[in-house]
Amino acid sequence: MLRTAAVSFVLILGIAIVHADTPASADNAYSQQVQQWRDARVKRLTAPDGWLSLIGLEWLREGANRIGSAADNDIVLKAGPAHLGTVTLDKDGSQRIALNPESHASIDGKVVAQAVLIDDMHATGDAAPTTVRFGNASFYVIDRDGRKGLRVKDSDAEARQHFLGIDYFPIDPSWHIVAEWVPFEPPHDLQVGSVIGTIDTVKVPGKAVFERDGHRYELLPYQEEEGGDLFFVLADRTSGKETYGAARFLYAKLPAGGLNRPGQVVLDFNEAYNPPCAFTPFATCPLAPPENRLDVAITAGEKKYAGSHH
Repeated sequence: MLRTAAVSFVLILGIAIVHADTPASADNAYSQQVQQWRDARVKRLTAPDGWLSLIGLEWLREGANRIGSAADNDIVLKAGPAHLGTVTLDKDGSQRIALNPESHASIDGKVVAQAVLIDDMHATGDAAPTTVRFGNASFYVIDRDGRKGLRVKDSDAEARQHFLGIDYFPIDPSWHIVAEWVPFEPPHDLQVGSVIGTIDTVKVPGKAVFERDGHRYELLPYQEEEGGDLFFVLADRTSGKETYGAARFLYAKLPAGGLNRPGQVVLDFNEAYNPPCAFTPFATCPLAPPENRLDVAITAGEKKYAGSHH
């Protein structure tokens, strides 16, 4: 009888221990998942060609643009040979480069004298824009609302060499929110401005609706590419105070039932992160549209970058 009672007590105690440990174990597993995401994010950011490697954004003017590190160039680069070559922007918006034979530069890994430059908006499929490389530095052409510029990178950039790390709010599982997905048929148009003054009109397939502390909030996403994840550009009461003022970014997987049917979408604000413009003045980031400026303090995800001076 005593043994039976003892066994029963141990079993009850074991069940109690399992029940007591389960929430803590789940929280620990979730925290590890978020930490892994953070580690991968920092790895991408600090990669030799990551956002911290940017050293310039140089806008092209129509006609010939002499480029190089010497002061007598039309575009003076912060790295590379004194006279790298000439980039010509034609009236039709196309661009081409003729390299100085003594520059020792390559174009898409090949040693050639000249080439047509395909910008980031016209590179098809999985192809990257044409990259001109010289030593540890490189550039390619970006197209922003018809304006063409050279995005210049250097693996030895000061921002990369002196990266201060990222500060975060504590991981909070309550900010892992399952929101209601409300599809739009047809998709709505949303105007999204940028830090360089351009305005893009994007297609919004629906809205994510959630509640926090008894209040209802809505966020409008778009897709950067067909079939891609939902992309949210948002701001909240922490913006400009604890977090970067212009916006933070957040990705979410598509609803299980597809974009055209009511369903659910997971908004994990612990993975809300700073745009490249929080780290460098040479990026062209979107700004949070008025529709995505929430009257709530989202105390989750990345805080302001300590090294930002803009």
